[in-house]
Amino acid sequence: SYEQAIGAGGRGVKASLAAFGAACDRARGIASAPAPGDKIAEPKVAGTGSGGTTKVSGPEGLLKGWQALAARVAALPAPVRDMALRGLRKVVDYQDIAYGGEYLDRLDRAVALDDAGHDFALSTAAAKHLANAMCYDDMIRVADLKTRSTRDRRVRREVGVKDETVLQVTEYFHPRIEEFCGTLPAGLGSYIEVRPKLAAFLDRRINRGRRIRTDSFAGFAALWFIGGLRRWRRRLLRHKVETEHLERWYALALSHVRDDYALGTEILNCRRLIKGYSDTRARAQSKFDRVLSALDMVKGREDAADWIRRLREAALKDEKGDMLDGALKTVASLSDGPGSSI
Repeated sequence: SYEQAIGAGGRGVKASLAAFGAACDRARGIASAPAPGDKIAEPKVAGTGSGGTTKVSGPEGLLKGWQALAARVAALPAPVRDMALRGLRKVVDYQDIAYGGEYLDRLDRAVALDDAGHDFALSTAAAKHLANAMCYDDMIRVADLKTRSTRDRRVRREVGVKDETVLQVTEYFHPRIEEFCGTLPAGLGSYIEVRPKLAAFLDRRINRGRRIRTDSFAGFAALWFIGGLRRWRRRLLRHKVETEHLERWYALALSHVRDDYALGTEILNCRRLIKGYSDTRARAQSKFDRVLSALDMVKGREDAADWIRRLREAALKDEKGDMLDGALKTVASLSDGPGSSI
């Protein structure tokens, strides 16, 4: 049934089926997990070939920084290394070497609370979801991805256009006042957001769909300029907001680890709910907040982690949120004392 569902997706079916089969074999004990002493693969990044990879290359100073970060990954417990390396590559590609150091610093906080008895499930979840949280989608990220040479090659490959053929690409953008303020310095962005009349005035001029031809010089240059703002990202309002939210979520998860390891891990996994950009992001954030709103009602119970998992799965299955509403009502109706199970 699972293989049929994967096949029905129609995208990356062969690789997905192979990964699913290998995972099933490992779960059944037919195939073993990598031994603790196994070496991790040499760090690689997306190459310039069609779907291939190449060794990391770049200025010597940056390479030394990368090698130092890769060495920190190699020193992590074996079950965490693969996910940590993937997360590190994503974070460094998103921002820079220093950002990769911040990622590993945060990950170390989870590793310090973890142990082999739990197969480092907490640290692995932290390695995955910290990277996704630190690589949030903003106007800068979207513009950066849409002006990369790899995107042009991918579009040509998917459309079936030969290299010598002229390809016209039109990108659609619909920025809101929130995205506009997010790309401003934190002080200026906050100044606008706390003044409803000013924000509404600007929103009437910003909040409309735009079609930008990235095959034209003007269109490509505009997005290239926005993508280049990433060097100042840490000073912008959106980064301040995202970092504060990340720290609250991460601290909340780690604070429950000693009393309920599984609950702390499930709180980390709830970050999966937050994804997308603009309106999609706002809806995802709402679901995330609603799921964790049940934490006070279930913590202390033996099945607290299971309830948070159920709520998260309900939020993922239903776009409108009706299933989540029903599950939250069920949680609210629980009258048994702490520690009891259903």
